[in-house]
Amino acid sequence: MARQEAGRAYQKVIDSIKRKIICNEVKLGDNLPPERELAETLGVSRTSIREALRTLEVMGIITSTQGAGNVISGNFEKSLGESLAMMFLVQKIDYRQISELRCGLEKTMIALAIDKISKEQTDLLESIIEDMEKNTDDTANVALDEKLHYTIAMAASNPLIVTILQALADVMHLFIKDLRKKIIAEDKGKKRLQLAHQHMVMCLKAGDKIGAQAAIEEHFQLVDENLRLDYMMKNTTF
Repeated sequence: MARQEAGRAYQKVIDSIKRKIICNEVKLGDNLPPERELAETLGVSRTSIREALRTLEVMGIITSTQGAGNVISGNFEKSLGESLAMMFLVQKIDYRQISELRCGLEKTMIALAIDKISKEQTDLLESIIEDMEKNTDDTANVALDEKLHYTIAMAASNPLIVTILQALADVMHLFIKDLRKKIIAEDKGKKRLQLAHQHMVMCLKAGDKIGAQAAIEEHFQLVDENLRLDYMMKNTTF
C-alpha cells in the first residue's frame, strides 16, 4: 500500500511538471522550483520529488546540475539514442530497420535543405568533402562523414528531424563503427562513398531534389551491401 502511494506521488510530480510545460508556465532553459517548494506545493515527500526529477532527467526533459538546480533542457538525443540502442540489443529492431528509417528521413531532410541551405553551409560541406579527400585517417573520415550529414540536417531547419537523425546516427556509430571504418579504408568503398557525398553537395547547390535523394540512397546502399557481406562472413542470418 505504501509503495502504491509512493508511486502515485511520484507520478503526480511528473504530471504536474508536464502540465507546466504544456501550458508554457516553464520553457526551455527555465529552472524548476526548488525541491522543497515543489514538495510543499504538491503535498508530496521530497523523496518522491527526487525520484520524479531523476526520471525526467533520464527522459531528457531536465538537466540537474549542482548549483544550477533543475533546468528544462529538452536534451532528447541521448535518451532516444539509449532507447534505440537497447531495442537493438534485445533484438526488437535490427540495423536494417534503423538504416531504412534513417535513409527515409535523410531523403526528406535533403529535400528540405535544398530550399533553405545557406552559402555558409554549402561552403562548409565543400570544405568537409575536400578534407575527406585529403585525409588518410579512417577514424577522422568517419567523423567527417557524420559532420557532413549533420550539417545537411541543420540546413533543413527542422529540429525534430535533427534530433531523430542524431539519435539514429549515435546508434549506428555504436554498433557498426568498425564496418564504417572498413568501408572508408577500402579504396573502392571510399571512392563510392566520396562520389555519393560529392553528388549530394552538387545537387544541393543545383536545387536538384531527385538527384540529392538518389545520392542519399547510394550512400545507404553501400553501407547495407557491406553489412550484408559482413553478416554472411560471420555466418549470421541477415
